[in-house]
Amino acid sequence: MSVIRLDDVTKRFGSVTALQDLDLTVHDGEIYGFLGPNGSGKSTTINLLLDFIRPTGGQVTLFDMDAHAESQRIRERVGVLPDGFDVYDRLTGVQHLELTIESKRADDEPMEILERVGIADAADRRAGNYSKGMTQRLVLGMALVGQPDLIVLDEPSTGLDPNGAREMREIILEENRRGATVFFSSHILDQVEAVCDRVSILSNGSLVAEDSIRNLRRKMSATTELTLVVSEVTPEVLAAIRSCEGIEKVTNEDTRITVAIADGSKAEVIDAVESTGVNLQDFSIREASLEDLFAAYTEGEAMTA
Repeated sequence: MSVIRLDDVTKRFGSVTALQDLDLTVHDGEIYGFLGPNGSGKSTTINLLLDFIRPTGGQVTLFDMDAHAESQRIRERVGVLPDGFDVYDRLTGVQHLELTIESKRADDEPMEILERVGIADAADRRAGNYSKGMTQRLVLGMALVGQPDLIVLDEPSTGLDPNGAREMREIILEENRRGATVFFSSHILDQVEAVCDRVSILSNGSLVAEDSIRNLRRKMSATTELTLVVSEVTPEVLAAIRSCEGIEKVTNEDTRITVAIADGSKAEVIDAVESTGVNLQDFSIREASLEDLFAAYTEGEAMTA
């Protein structure tokens, strides 16, 4: 079952085309990463999902319901952490939760949610006095009200320190295990890579890639870096490595050899080294990161901050 579906969606603002013939499907139970440089159309897509704007052409559906015609029913099933949300300065943290619970006709306990997102000790403080990170935690708590079927997160780690970002990831995974589908837009690629089942990359209003990170690496023939520590570097060792399939580059410093492999087998390289009689003391592998893949797909564009 699809939770989010965009079919041939185009959105124009006057003479500017923000999205062009976009097809996108997010399946029930996925954590889906949505990436793109500044101006690629990510915010436009999210605004279409939430019925803040309407498409110029094509159809947007959530839970098999039209995003505009059934917007009220959809909102009852969706929790949203928007980018740059403005809280009510005069209301306390707990009052924000109480209002959200009332509007969703939910039965959550405000203090339990505030405890979960790590700001229970600031429950009675006015949100206008919260730090940026505390505000982000509060808005996350509001997004969790009513155990939504879909959680839309737009730059969820804004203002969070490393511990806060880690706690955010844990909550996302907990919600997903509960059964929620998560649509996760972020410019911090390490976080996307840590939690997402699939990712898509948007560029100039069009989807240029969509798959698991593992499969994107395969499609891009992304280079793997294999680092070997040996007892000694000999001409025979270097020649044996260079004879392996898919070797792009071999460099060495002291007893450390770095091998860039495009399509070949890492095991073949290790076997080749050991066949020379040299002692292989240690090795490590660095796969192409999501950041590498992003750069390859969006070359020449700047990442949104």
